[in-house]
Amino acid sequence: MSLSIDTKRLTDEIEYLAHVSDTPYPSVTRVLFSSVDLRAREWLKLLYADAGLVVREDAVGNTFARWPGTDPAAAPVATGSHIDAIPNAGRFDGVVGVLGGLEAIRALQRAGRRPRRSIELVMFTAEEPTRFGLGCLGSRLMAGTLSRQKIDSLRDPQGLSVDDVCAQAYMHGTLESTRLTPGCYDSFVELHIEQGPLLESKKMPIGVVTAIAAPAALRVDLTGPGGHAGTVLMPDRHDPSLAAAEIMQAVEQAALATQSRDTVATCGLVQVLPGAVNSIPREVRLEIDVRDIDGARRDGVLAVIRTAAKAAAERRRCGFKEQLINADPPATCAPHIVTAVEQAAAALGLPCQRMISRAYHDSLFMAQVCPTAMIFVPSKDGISHRPDEYTAPEEIAQGVRVLAGALDLLAG
Repeated sequence: MSLSIDTKRLTDEIEYLAHVSDTPYPSVTRVLFSSVDLRAREWLKLLYADAGLVVREDAVGNTFARWPGTDPAAAPVATGSHIDAIPNAGRFDGVVGVLGGLEAIRALQRAGRRPRRSIELVMFTAEEPTRFGLGCLGSRLMAGTLSRQKIDSLRDPQGLSVDDVCAQAYMHGTLESTRLTPGCYDSFVELHIEQGPLLESKKMPIGVVTAIAAPAALRVDLTGPGGHAGTVLMPDRHDPSLAAAEIMQAVEQAALATQSRDTVATCGLVQVLPGAVNSIPREVRLEIDVRDIDGARRDGVLAVIRTAAKAAAERRRCGFKEQLINADPPATCAPHIVTAVEQAAAALGLPCQRMISRAYHDSLFMAQVCPTAMIFVPSKDGISHRPDEYTAPEEIAQGVRVLAGALDLLAG
């Protein structure tokens, strides 16, 4: 099968979408249901209509664009990603999987293919945690992993709930209706930039993901009496920032202690109040991220950190409160989809590398819905979530060719 990818059109579409942003190009900021996010969504629907796709949206804004197959009773094959972007991000993260997925469908259409199974392009709502502090909101709801209590507890920086912002964006239906039924998809494969250096360093055009690391996030709140930096003597202080410093060191030590390169942990958020140079801190909030492809090992590291955090607070005589924000299971990619991706790459003469995704994606939750795998294309210098994030047009086109071939094999 000869597949023609319109690289110029795809590149122009990626560039156009990069300018639909709250920050100047090449920086991209697109937060869920902001005016630019809504504008981007409407533009995408025009592209879907031009490709003859049937479009629907669910109650949280997950968008589905279907190319009907010859067997309406057969469960569809799905692909897709997200277009929301953290502040001052790049133009390829997520977008390559949405616009690349669309171009893969168009390439199959141009080749005269008509799949037996329908092929559905999914644009997931809020893969980034920017608005509600929880990543993969749309795919979590689709997989049914969020309780009503958890959904109701989520608030954006303005104090609005998920229901509030959905109503403001004119989304209809209940959040419970977003959950997918078992068997609704035959398979799911996501195209994404690697966001790491492996493919580029090995001069490898295609990565085939075999597992997605399991993320966990822990919030720790520490409190003390605070006071004037000059008048409270050192023996009388209960400084929560010093307890926080001990905890941050414990995070690193706990991850290193596993002696596994697959265990990573960091303290990516530190908030200190009142935040004045002449005041002893009275409140500190830490948010800690721990990841591993081995869920049990990840949980063991998390337990060590929690014990160390409590001990540090007690040593410093500080108030202590913790909250486990999330602890998601790892995903193992479906062998038959991994094989389909490798076969598609081989048919194009493209070498590929089996690898692990150390970042997590909507695929982590789609793996709880149906058999799932991912395709990676290189990221220059391994950079992502920055304006200088870059993947060359031909590298993206190669990923789209492989995706189209895999979709063709899976859709039958």
